Formats: sequence, structure tokens, C-alpha cells
Amino acid sequence: MTIIDEYVATLTGKEKAIIEHMNDVVRKMVPDATEEVFYGMPSFKYRDKGLISILATKKFLSLYPYCAVERLGLDLSAHEGTKGSVHFTPEKPISDELLRDILNARMRMIEDD
Repeated sequence: MTIIDEYVATLTGKEKAIIEHMNDVVRKMVPDATEEVFYGMPSFKYRDKGLISILATKKFLSLYPYCAVERLGLDLSAHEGTKGSVHFTPEKPISDELLRDILNARMRMIEDD
């Protein structure tokens, strides 16, 4: 089991299913990403830099792209969040298309560093 699999095993219900699915999307899209604890969170790293972390909290589910979300250059207005995270719920999850767009944007940022 990877660190992310161990984390997902602690979840239940809809939150678990959504986060499992999102992690599968990341694994398929970025097969060379490593899975590590980064900033205290189970995370995917790409080229040794934080790519993304997807977690459940008491109030909502969150995606952390390890950059200011405005730097992604994407329309995230359908979801609430902070400067460094996108929040979503089981009833209003992040679409696979948006997740792929976030991953593409983040990978470009890492490659350009």
C-alpha cells in the first residue's frame, strides 16, 4: 500500500469513493508521480515537487495544488476555496476534466521551474 492508499483506507462513504476516483485519475495521467507525505499531507509529487494532494476534512473535501490557485489560470468559480486550495463536496465534486486541467497546469509550472 502507498501512503495515499493508507490515507484513503481511513475514509468512508462518498468521500472515500470520490477521493479514490480522483487519485486514480492522477495515477493514470501522471504515472511517474511519486506518492509521499509532503507538508504533512499524503501527496503526489512530480519531479520532486508537490503536484497535488486531495483530502477530506470535517467540513468539505479539498484539493491542494501546492501553488496559489490563481496561478493555475483556470476558472474555479464553481468551487469555494482559499488562496491555496479548492474545496468541493460529494454532491458537487471536481470534474475529471477540471482535475486534468489542474494537473496539466501544475505540471507545466513544475517543468518551467
